[in-house]
Amino acid sequence: MDLLVFKLVVTPLLLLAATLASRRWGETIGGLLVGLPLTSGPISVFLALEHGPAFATQATSGSLVATVAQAAFCFVYGRLAPLGWPRALIGACATFAGVAALLQWSALQQTGLFLVAVLAIALALGLMPRNPARTAALAAPWWDLPARMVLIACLVVGVTLIAPWVGPRVSGVLASFPFMAIILVIFAHRMAGPAAARQVMRGMVAGLLSFAAFFYVLSLALPRMNMLGAYGSAMLCALALQALSFYRMHIPATDPVE
Repeated sequence: MDLLVFKLVVTPLLLLAATLASRRWGETIGGLLVGLPLTSGPISVFLALEHGPAFATQATSGSLVATVAQAAFCFVYGRLAPLGWPRALIGACATFAGVAALLQWSALQQTGLFLVAVLAIALALGLMPRNPARTAALAAPWWDLPARMVLIACLVVGVTLIAPWVGPRVSGVLASFPFMAIILVIFAHRMAGPAAARQVMRGMVAGLLSFAAFFYVLSLALPRMNMLGAYGSAMLCALALQALSFYRMHIPATDPVE
């Protein structure tokens, strides 16, 4: 019961923090924050507690697969954003599924997946337009935050429940599907248009390096350390890279916005 309460509280609160940061400092910062393993990180902890560190270690492969798929998701959504959020979302989700399936079929191990993820992130950042000036957004309805938090809580509970049946790699992919980013980008898209949606997507891609590093470090640390040391080391690495991404994103851009 205590673990269930933990599931229902921790990840929704992380989403709350990312949403409030997005509203306070802009869509790019919101995207940067959801690039952190705010959903998949807690799910990984729950998998380790319920099914053992070995299960959670295997699940890191799925999370690294999903890192590459998330970079592709963000790139495609940004390109399709002028067509409206429904088409952009369908195209991005289809891309995520295709890339994830291809990499699952390849059976690459964690080191190979990490290198592919770094390459995919670099390519996506190089091909996506830099941040335009922030667009004005409409005020969110009162039910927006509660709805987001309930959705994420259901995701966390659902993935941890089906994990024994779908296996660790698929669990890692499902845990890393960009639900938080979808919630943020659709709201930004509907309220402020394609430019705001692109800001969220570029911010998320910039944050994916820390996401990939978290799960790669975790794959190395979990078999060798206790859970506290393994997750602590992975989070410190992710936060350090996220701070670097935050710094780099505040360097003024010189290339034109598409």
